[in-house]
Amino acid sequence: MPVDVPTPLFEVEMVLCSRRALSRLICCALVSAAAVLPAQAQNPQGGHAAEVDPRIGTGGDGHTFPGATVPFGMIQLSPDTAMPDFKHAYKWAAGYQFNDPTIMGFSHTHFSGSGHSDLGDVLVMPIAGDVKLDPGDATKPGSGYRSRFSHDTEIEQAGYYAVTLADYGVRAELTAGQRIGWHRYTFPQGKLAHVLLDLRPSIYDYPGKVLWAHLRVQADGTVTGCRTTRGWAPGRELCFAMRFSQPMTSRELYNRETDTVYKGFAGPGNQPQDKDAQNGRALVASFDFGQLKQPLEVKVAISTVSEVNAVASLDQDGQGWDFDARRAEATAAWNKALAAIDVEGSKAETTSFYTALYHAMLAPTLSTDVNGEFRGPDHAVHRAHDANGDFNFYSTWSMWDVYRAEEPLMVLLRPDLSTLFIRSLIAAREASPFGILPVWAYQGLETWCMTGYHALPIIADAYIKGVRGFDAEAAMRAMVTSATYAPYGDLGDYMKLGYVPIDKEAEGASKTQEYAYDDWSLAQMAKAMGKTDIAATFEQRAGNWRHVWDPKTSFMRARLSNGQFREPFDPNFAGYGSDYTEANAWQYSWYVPQDVAGLIHAFGGDAKFTAKLDQVFDAKVDPAQFKDVEDITGLIGWYAHGNEPSHHIAYLYDYAGQPWKTQQRLKQIMDTQYAPRPDGLAGNDDLGQMSAWYIFTALGFYPVTPASDEYAIGRPFVARAAIHLGNGHTFTVSADPLDDAHPYVGAVTLNGKPLNRVYLHHAELLAGGELHFSMQAQPNTTWGTARSVRPSSTSAYGR
Repeated sequence: MPVDVPTPLFEVEMVLCSRRALSRLICCALVSAAAVLPAQAQNPQGGHAAEVDPRIGTGGDGHTFPGATVPFGMIQLSPDTAMPDFKHAYKWAAGYQFNDPTIMGFSHTHFSGSGHSDLGDVLVMPIAGDVKLDPGDATKPGSGYRSRFSHDTEIEQAGYYAVTLADYGVRAELTAGQRIGWHRYTFPQGKLAHVLLDLRPSIYDYPGKVLWAHLRVQADGTVTGCRTTRGWAPGRELCFAMRFSQPMTSRELYNRETDTVYKGFAGPGNQPQDKDAQNGRALVASFDFGQLKQPLEVKVAISTVSEVNAVASLDQDGQGWDFDARRAEATAAWNKALAAIDVEGSKAETTSFYTALYHAMLAPTLSTDVNGEFRGPDHAVHRAHDANGDFNFYSTWSMWDVYRAEEPLMVLLRPDLSTLFIRSLIAAREASPFGILPVWAYQGLETWCMTGYHALPIIADAYIKGVRGFDAEAAMRAMVTSATYAPYGDLGDYMKLGYVPIDKEAEGASKTQEYAYDDWSLAQMAKAMGKTDIAATFEQRAGNWRHVWDPKTSFMRARLSNGQFREPFDPNFAGYGSDYTEANAWQYSWYVPQDVAGLIHAFGGDAKFTAKLDQVFDAKVDPAQFKDVEDITGLIGWYAHGNEPSHHIAYLYDYAGQPWKTQQRLKQIMDTQYAPRPDGLAGNDDLGQMSAWYIFTALGFYPVTPASDEYAIGRPFVARAAIHLGNGHTFTVSADPLDDAHPYVGAVTLNGKPLNRVYLHHAELLAGGELHFSMQAQPNTTWGTARSVRPSSTSAYGR
């Protein structure tokens, strides 16, 4: 039975303490747990999964999680070290911070690298001995059910996580399938075994966030429930079903809510303490198993639709009890996904590369149940079916981030998944009460976070590069409707004035720039489909960036409704609700990917353009400049690699005849913004965008302008990479010599022939072959400089 007294400490001599000397308790618990460490401590399979280090990004502001998941899976089963209130939760956006000393439990849903957050659903904690019902204070050992731990006992692998909970001497292991999280808990001999289920905590928490929850123990011992929260996506409901490999000896279900104004009438499931069911806003349960002589396995399925659907997932995909087999399946799934690219390099290089590829393959996430049902943005239940038949619906869309490189990477490596992603976007639009495509959605629901309508370039990029299997007509309707929905982001004024007026809408300069690019992407797809009228309309709108360009200051600036630029103007200033989205003028004034040649002309030509670019990177900037904008990180001068508006900037030298400076800046970024350690990401991974940038840059090219068929050439950071394409062809990138003494490109060949242009066509990659870089110590200031060899642009390059 639960009691609120401290758990006794283990009594073992201090000479056995770990080298980290965290505390007597943790040292002793490591020794106590040694006898139950599983024999399969190493990755049971080879392949690239063994080269992934999920710890990367779990420290600093990377906001990644170290737990178990499979590629694009519904489940992200991971430890949570803290879930503070939302005003202090930024560093815990994924529930875990590497430097924290305690674990409060293992929950089943997490974002990877988000700058805002939610989730942390169905928190489970194994407990040996006495049970406490509240997590307690991390600074006060024994004050709650959380437990101290040491990184010495952690194993983090693609699809598998393990740790010893020092306060209990429990070895916890986690793995995952598409819809099911699998746990294995090995309890110390002679201790009573319990599993605590807490439906109260949530990532980015606040009092009253849980609107309602219910919990029931079914006749066969299956535990089911749902909870509704008012978080990032208000009114989100998440249901689950849980089964144990051993029968319960007893159980207690509680509603810990106090000061309830209206309690209703007495009845089953509406009692202060009912062993079979509880309803309320503060539910917690203890499931008791006596003294176990073998590990306890737990499997948990989730659903955004219903408990019935969660049970169906257990019945269909969760048969039997074989944790090791499930772990092997998760590892095999990662090996298959990561086999898309074979890279040769040092241990640090391959670890960084495959961890980045792993992070790029976490989202969007599966959001359909086994019967094909999903929850839509209208909060209604829908079936994933269209003219092409049944399909898996995916959600978790950080559009403002992933359209830049993460989704183009999937177009290159997994066009089959890109098809499903686009069908999902269309389905979400058809279920939207506003009739528009998702902006920032997860588990099918819309958050309205960030800016732009960047589902358009995701769809257009795939279509331009030959991805099919979705209804292109339906996609075009969705794109046009989204780009003309006047209430969204002051699109009404944008369509009338050609810009977003800052006195009507915050961040007017950057929104105008983003809308103009999204319009351009729509025009490219319309043109490819033969829809000339639509193409003409949106090609004209693609030039709206010029309305926020100020030739007097050579910066993009926000205008008022009367056409005047807003005053006063400080290009250094960044703040939420300013002229720009999470940036300042130095960072956003380069965002015209569809017309870099036009931007060069606006600056006054190549020399002035590149001189201003040099100022961006060479400026002496105090990071305190951005103390009030937590997402602006990874500074090199004004360049902020930890935030997406900067991601294409280093490649812009290619467009101005100085590709050697692109090469120089890329090395500067790679050397300072990425490292194979927990704090090895300069900023939020943003659902794979930071990692996808790394992958493309390591390969030697980057999609500066998604929805074109071109990649700007940089320089490679791996000696050899074989990209295995969906069409059966292999495209190989090689470089020689590749070391710090030879950072510049001397010459490039494509299939043995000299390549003088500084871009590649997507079709050239799909055809297979080899791109070879001859590297040298000094810049080659003649290669790739002519205007005729630069990447394409809406405007012609000057003379």
